[in-house]
Amino acid sequence: MQFKASIKKFWHYLLHRRDAAFLSLAFILLVAAIFKPVVPVPRNIYSYMFVVDISQSMNTKGMFWHGQEMTRLEYTKTMLHDMISTLPCGSRVSLSVFAGFTVAALYAPIEVCGNYDAIQDTLNHLEWRMAWSGNSRIRESAEAISRLLRTLPEPAQVVFFTDGEEAPHLHAFNTRDLSGFQGGNGWLVVGIGSLDAYPIPKLDEKNTIIGYWSAENFTMQPGIAQISQQNFGNRDDNVATNEDDRYPSRLDEEYLKQFSGEIHAEYVRGDSEPNVKAAMQRLKPAKRDFSPMQIDWLLGLLAIALIISAYTPQRLLHLMKRLSHRAQNFRSRKTV
Repeated sequence: MQFKASIKKFWHYLLHRRDAAFLSLAFILLVAAIFKPVVPVPRNIYSYMFVVDISQSMNTKGMFWHGQEMTRLEYTKTMLHDMISTLPCGSRVSLSVFAGFTVAALYAPIEVCGNYDAIQDTLNHLEWRMAWSGNSRIRESAEAISRLLRTLPEPAQVVFFTDGEEAPHLHAFNTRDLSGFQGGNGWLVVGIGSLDAYPIPKLDEKNTIIGYWSAENFTMQPGIAQISQQNFGNRDDNVATNEDDRYPSRLDEEYLKQFSGEIHAEYVRGDSEPNVKAAMQRLKPAKRDFSPMQIDWLLGLLAIALIISAYTPQRLLHLMKRLSHRAQNFRSRKTV
């Protein structure tokens, strides 16, 4: 009985002391915020399969991030680091690499917040020495990506980062017909590279530059030998003997636009991260589901608002009374 009486007395006190009631409620909210509560909210769930071209042309410089020059591959990795860090919790990410005419997934889509460190560490270790082939056949990648998507446990939107460099160059004998390809709907092709020409470095197994690719590395005579499967990974190992022999590599944007149109994908140039993000947001979400959202920040804001409300109205009332009293005194003096 005594306990109930104490509760009743405290409740009566709160009803007549708004400041005490607000402060008590603010204290409860702050205590609740310490436990980082979450609530399920419905939202679009995005699942991305980032495909990164790791062929040797991606070692070409000419890309700049905040004024620092870097290779196409390093630029791609830096941009992915930044974009993944801004994805909302619940989003899922898969990393895949492209070389030759195939694509390999490093892992299936995983949730970004719970696996953030693992994803970023994987990005740090992406490099050209992971490639299993010296050539890069962009047109062949469409079917390879489509086959890989069918093996994933859930749908994913493809975001393909490449410079569009076909090696060896295309001609009538090795150009794959993509007119009937339908799998690229909802994909995004991101063009990486400068529109100005830069030489492609040739690196040894220790990542040391031993020279630069010559134009002969990209030129092979048309014929049965060139389109045979066993020749996809072969390339002349000679290097350019002087600067005039170096092969000028640049972002082949017109070709990537054509390629994207043939597979019904979207295209965006990768020199602007906001533009790439905007293009990704236009992709259709993988699904709509309930995702957990932390509300500790919301409880903290409500607690601050209650603390301010506990005192501000009383001070305003006190100020108004003082102003009213001074006005009455002023009128009284004027009347005298």
